[in-house]
Amino acid sequence: MDDLNQLVEKLRTAFGVELVSVILHGSAVAGDHHKGYSDYNVLCVLREITPRQLGASEPVLRWWREKGNPSPLLLTSREVKTSTDSFPIEFHDICERHRVLWGEDVVAGMEIGDAHYRAQVEHDLRAKLLRLRQKASGILSDTDVLRRLLVDSVSTFCVLVRHALILSGDSPPVLKREVVERAQVQLGLDAGPFLTLLDLREGRVSARTVEPVALLAGYMKEIEKVIDAVDAPGNEKESASL
Repeated sequence: MDDLNQLVEKLRTAFGVELVSVILHGSAVAGDHHKGYSDYNVLCVLREITPRQLGASEPVLRWWREKGNPSPLLLTSREVKTSTDSFPIEFHDICERHRVLWGEDVVAGMEIGDAHYRAQVEHDLRAKLLRLRQKASGILSDTDVLRRLLVDSVSTFCVLVRHALILSGDSPPVLKREVVERAQVQLGLDAGPFLTLLDLREGRVSARTVEPVALLAGYMKEIEKVIDAVDAPGNEKESASL
């Protein structure tokens, strides 16, 4: 938390009265944060964003990235209000799991239209699966690197599985293990490959006990099941208020 406190102070110094709010979101808020694989996701809201603000943010964001975190999302107050249809997944997650570190709670009472929600979930699932195949095809014989690729991908796919459950009408949990176990019941997913990767990620099993090529095969098969569930007729929700 000391790093987050320092980040807030640095942002306040950099932006002054132009800073509207600093919001923490993601696994650190959900209680699913794992050192070595998780990072701190921060939304920084400003009154306006011009090259002047970008220049002021440069040393702060460089410092934050050197600590192993992604740069904060920089949005204007207007963009927060008008971008929910473009980024429904991201705003669903921020609304459900966020903590205001400083300033206004700009997402409180936010209404997110779901007209584009299903399309984004399907797009992200397909794009991430294609990317996984592309990367795996170049490293299949290097078991250590392949294993790391799979472990690095599991958090993102768990997030997308959770959104597939929401589209199915469920109110899923936020913890990754609970999400894939719920998907096993609701979507017919075999949670095994996901749970194995989470075990590897958390150091519960030795990497040497896991054969990554076979794991990749099962993992991709289950991701395809999730895509089919999202693509099924009747998965278009009209709207949601968070």
